[in-house]
Amino acid sequence: MTVQIILNERHRKILQATVKHYIATAEPVGSKTLIDEYDFSVSSATIRNVMGKLEKAGFLYQPHISAGRIPSDSGYRVYVDQLIDTENTMKFPVDRIINDTIKTVSGRYEILFQKITNILADLSGCIALITLPQIASNILHHLQLVRLANDQIMLVMVIDNYQTESILLDSQQLKIPHDDDCQEMIDRELEILSNFLNHKLKGKSLTEISSLDWSELSNDFLVYADFINNLLNKIKANYRLSNNTTILTQGLSKLVQQPEFAHIEQIKILLKLIEKEQDQLFPLVFNTQENQLCQKVKISIGSENPLESMQFCSLISAYYYQGEYPAGSVGIIGPTRIAYEYAIALVESTADYLSKQL
Repeated sequence: MTVQIILNERHRKILQATVKHYIATAEPVGSKTLIDEYDFSVSSATIRNVMGKLEKAGFLYQPHISAGRIPSDSGYRVYVDQLIDTENTMKFPVDRIINDTIKTVSGRYEILFQKITNILADLSGCIALITLPQIASNILHHLQLVRLANDQIMLVMVIDNYQTESILLDSQQLKIPHDDDCQEMIDRELEILSNFLNHKLKGKSLTEISSLDWSELSNDFLVYADFINNLLNKIKANYRLSNNTTILTQGLSKLVQQPEFAHIEQIKILLKLIEKEQDQLFPLVFNTQENQLCQKVKISIGSENPLESMQFCSLISAYYYQGEYPAGSVGIIGPTRIAYEYAIALVESTADYLSKQL
């Protein structure tokens, strides 16, 4: 049974020193270690007494009788919330490291994101997670209606993260002649309609576009009302299908070097989560319905994670933004003994870098 205590300055300093030493060494911490390595102007007996109180309060525990103490999940939570300044953590120079590592990036944006995931894994020594930008926040750069040979029209949308979305539409709803002698007329009408839609939609997110009300069109475009409404419905359906995305991951091989992951069963559990259960992992790193968008960094420690397979880990994540919209998430999965100050700075700086790139 835990005992409620109010942490005084001595309690806080001894808890902070215990957590920092255990993070650095992975060895249980005793009073002699704290006396030898930290500037405490009290006796070893006093430190033992305080550590005993912290243990009764549930912040520390002994892995076995003759050992020193190690932090519990609650101890790490106090450390993160009260004993380090996460708001003013020194920014990690991620942008410089990424720019030095990736001299040039060509091709699809997924290549850049995969390279950044690799760099984050290398820097953290943990599993790095980055979700690709969500279609909910993608901004329309340009669209074009293109006639196909089989009485269909393709809507091609270029999003400003270099992604393209294509949607097939029924040309019959255009209500213009469709015989072979009128193909030039159809192309001309499609060009006029493309220009109109670009004028109305360019710069809007796909979420905004999918919820627009086109019930009052200008007289010149009333004839296209059914076609435009069908187009919006197609975008809505496409948006719902695309709203989940793959999580780019890297670094499992680095995590196995941590002493906490010496057992093969723990690695198998994480491997299954990352490779086969991303639908369960995704809401933990990107959930815009939660009341945490105002937080720079989200930290879930051990048993705070809702997934049992994550309850021997800590998850540190932050959103990156496209304008004012949360576009995706950067995260690190590591042991609960993770170096929190370093990991928080790393995640926050990577998220800031991606926001600038978008």
